[in-house]
Amino acid sequence: MTAPPRPSADHHAHVIADEAEALAVAAELAAEFRAGAARRDAERELPRAELDRLTAAGLLAITVPAEYGGADVSTATLAEVFRLLGSADASLSQIPQSHFAYVNVLRAQGTPAQRSFFFGELLAGRRFGNAQSEAGTKHVQDIRTRLEPAPDGAGYVLTGQKHYATGALFADWIPVLARAEGDALHVAYVPADADGVTVVDDWEGMGQRTTASGSVRLDGVLVPEERVVPHHLTFNGPQLHGAVAQLLHAAIDAGIAGGALAEAGEFVRTKSRPWFESGFEKATEDPLLIQRFGELAIQVRAADALLKEAARAVDAARAGLTDESAAAASIAVAAAKVFAAGAAVEVSAALFEVAGTRAAAQSLNLHRHWRDARTHTLHDPTRWKVQHIGRYVLNGTVPPRHGLL
Repeated sequence: MTAPPRPSADHHAHVIADEAEALAVAAELAAEFRAGAARRDAERELPRAELDRLTAAGLLAITVPAEYGGADVSTATLAEVFRLLGSADASLSQIPQSHFAYVNVLRAQGTPAQRSFFFGELLAGRRFGNAQSEAGTKHVQDIRTRLEPAPDGAGYVLTGQKHYATGALFADWIPVLARAEGDALHVAYVPADADGVTVVDDWEGMGQRTTASGSVRLDGVLVPEERVVPHHLTFNGPQLHGAVAQLLHAAIDAGIAGGALAEAGEFVRTKSRPWFESGFEKATEDPLLIQRFGELAIQVRAADALLKEAARAVDAARAGLTDESAAAASIAVAAAKVFAAGAAVEVSAALFEVAGTRAAAQSLNLHRHWRDARTHTLHDPTRWKVQHIGRYVLNGTVPPRHGLL
């Protein structure tokens, strides 16, 4: 399946004014999206209408800087928006994660002209996708997509193949991570309908089923020079690119955990029968179930608390960016990501433990929470985050500068 056509020139989106409005809109939309999440997952109905609602409501432009007309919300607010959406529909919340990461690329390294153009696009309701990861290479940092000078000297030619391209199928612009002269990493912002761009809906993950995280083929795509950003410069000094990207992943995981716990509670209150040995009339009176719900609630609350602490650390570093503040932010985010990933998997699995046999009915599709958690938490290994945390605490070793930490 190829990318849909870009919106018409008269396409408009609401511009959110401040953090309070962003959170209110996110909460309202999360409640709306929650109702159809199980059906969309079961039928693999891609959430185009829901993503259009997010866009039209202005949520995808909330990090546009104030000088360009945006709300420029804090990292704490952005993380809470993702947690709210993740609690309702983990696939839907995953789609714009790369969108915000590539907004940050422009904030960090875009020229004034590039920022003015693309931030205007965002405020008008345009969406970024992503074409970053590659199959068949040595590891995730082994990027082989090339950005070569065009034969006529006007811009570049982009060639490569990407996978796990979440958001690309729904995008107006696809940011492509590529290597240019000297193998330096650049991001080329390419219209989704450009000649030579093919977006294929070949994602078949057991979870995150409606993210359409398929493939992007780039066959001799012409890219004007003004659409290319030198991303490699981001990592030459203290940076928060990786911390913010990882924080949003942690927010999705925390959202999955909270959503699974809420659905487990609703099921037990309305459908579960008490175990005959308990002697109680209602499952909700069983002290063993009460104990387990308490344990799971502690997991969710701890994940939420670590998420908030990490977001505050990122915002603090943003206000005064140094090697030390960037390192502290990355470590805080790593801790939040490790814990939230574990909570998402445990709570979504425990849903069946506390709800009982009837919760396993295929028609209810309650297993989507676990499938989403198990799939999303594979994004990058938490064991390496634990290593960086330990080295930092024990030996004062600052974490490396890359986009996954």
